[in-house]
Amino acid sequence: MIISTMLLATDPYKYTVDITNVTDDKVYVELDPPKIRKKEIIFYLPKIVPGTYAIADYGRMVSDLKAYDKRGREMEIERLDDNSWKIKNAKKLAKIGYWVEDTFDTNKEGPGIFQPAGTNIEEGKNFVINTSGFFGYFEGMKKKEFELSFIRPVDFYGATGMKPISEGAVLSAKISLEATKPSAENSKVDRFSAGDYDKLIDAPLMYSKADTAIVRVGNTDVLVASYSPNQVVTAKEIAGTMEEVLAAQLKYLGGTLPVDKYAFIFYFTDQPVTSYGALEHSYSSLYYMPEAPIAQMNQQLRDFAAHEFFHIVTPLNVHSEEIDNFDFNDPKMSQHLWMYEGMTEYFAGNVQVKHGLITPEQYLNVLRGKILQASRYNDTLPFTVMSKGTLEEHASQYGNVYQKGALIGMALDIKLRKLSDGAYGTQNLMAELSERYGKNSAFQDDELFGVITEMTYPEIGEFFATHVAGNEPLPYAELFREVGVNFQESGMIKTYSLGIGQTSVTLAQHEGKQMLSIINAQSLDEMGKALGLQDGDILYKMNGKEIPDLSQIQGFIGEQMQNLPNLENFTYVVLREVDGAKREIELSAPNKQIEVPAPFNISFDPEATEAQLALRKVWLEPAN
Repeated sequence: MIISTMLLATDPYKYTVDITNVTDDKVYVELDPPKIRKKEIIFYLPKIVPGTYAIADYGRMVSDLKAYDKRGREMEIERLDDNSWKIKNAKKLAKIGYWVEDTFDTNKEGPGIFQPAGTNIEEGKNFVINTSGFFGYFEGMKKKEFELSFIRPVDFYGATGMKPISEGAVLSAKISLEATKPSAENSKVDRFSAGDYDKLIDAPLMYSKADTAIVRVGNTDVLVASYSPNQVVTAKEIAGTMEEVLAAQLKYLGGTLPVDKYAFIFYFTDQPVTSYGALEHSYSSLYYMPEAPIAQMNQQLRDFAAHEFFHIVTPLNVHSEEIDNFDFNDPKMSQHLWMYEGMTEYFAGNVQVKHGLITPEQYLNVLRGKILQASRYNDTLPFTVMSKGTLEEHASQYGNVYQKGALIGMALDIKLRKLSDGAYGTQNLMAELSERYGKNSAFQDDELFGVITEMTYPEIGEFFATHVAGNEPLPYAELFREVGVNFQESGMIKTYSLGIGQTSVTLAQHEGKQMLSIINAQSLDEMGKALGLQDGDILYKMNGKEIPDLSQIQGFIGEQMQNLPNLENFTYVVLREVDGAKREIELSAPNKQIEVPAPFNISFDPEATEAQLALRKVWLEPAN
């Protein structure tokens, strides 16, 4: 590395990346390594990173990795597998260099990488830098400090939760990394540091032309950064949407936050997507979402932001040894996903009803949806067992952490409130666990239930043994009864609808695409009939957007369902046989909630007792 730097620590890793130099959709990464004291050593990129619970094999994206001694002579290396390289004669190592390809549009074989944990290289436009996809570590040397230097275009900004050592430094000379052309003369240099490899992987960056906003939340500066390729949505609009929920979270967490800087990093795509979402970090979260006007994303952004921001509680301040000393290449999973993801998801909904962002009736709809989704998973599989096996035998059950996991949080909250006469709930519990452990202390995985039971009540230990570590389903009717909510095994519910159901549609071929077609108009629900859908109609557009091929329809339907509450009118464009030819026909009807059959229903009991109403109040309203 040629940029002169001032050492911030003794013998750190020193990485340089020049994002002004892109070749074949790749960038070059160069490392001045710390002193190696072994004859041979292994250099790793991660197999998996915390928060994803899925194998990624980031090393697949690395090519032409070479090692050099102080005289610039190439050294002998052996690639062991996708993620590891053995370097011979390692005591002489002076430099490592390699090319990195991004994951967003790769054709490489191997597991798909969830985009918020992935990387993007779009020359002159955008770079999503999840550090796991760019930077490696040496065996037994994860605890050393890391220094990063990014050479970037003059008009680019690096959005991150990290605090920079320096930003926008003038490039004193044309820099030429190994195998690249010199950097442009008007390039700038940003420098960052991370205390160790765990902290480095916990700190993504996004480089693009600046579109940012700052929201002050109590003691914390919250950065919102956006990349919208067609400028459909801005950071200022996102910040305006999220400001209320962030203020509510501040109150929910007692008026102070455990971080003084936080970054929301949004990458919006104008390409068809089959999945999208977010990934949490201790001081930031990174979002990959379809590009859409802010009005279509308001509630979804609030829900996403509320969930990811609450991760500043867990795992930042409450985590097990498996998280504290995460093994990136031979991971050991914790049994407490009910807390890391489930409790976080519960808080994300509960904060919104407690502080008036959604109504109690809307909140019951949220819980109803989670119960329905949870019923599609194995309800007798102990949640601790699922959590430990989520990478392998129970990978198909992972999605239940956001459904039953959140319902476990709800159940624990109601039980704690009942046992304490309303004085103590999960907010209090997580605050006390944060104080007991904090950022720098981890609990032992097998001891957490015992610790919580000791802090609270014996009945809570029984609850964990029976419904979290045990195979008994959650007793919904009993739980809801405590807060004056009726749980009915079957009934009718009011909901927004796309107008179609499984019995009313089939697949039809049209111009080489598999598309949805109406096969049984009699089975359409009230919305479908109001729209005037007919047998033989091929669904071409929904609310102005072309319906994609079947391979991509799942993400499209999810997006449409999220947007339904914001629509005044619901529209389809169908391809209908008219005079022997397919014609585009637009159908429209006022958008409204309709009654549909449901396997169960939950509703507030109009005859709830004073005791039930008092418990409901502390469950759904903020403390005085």
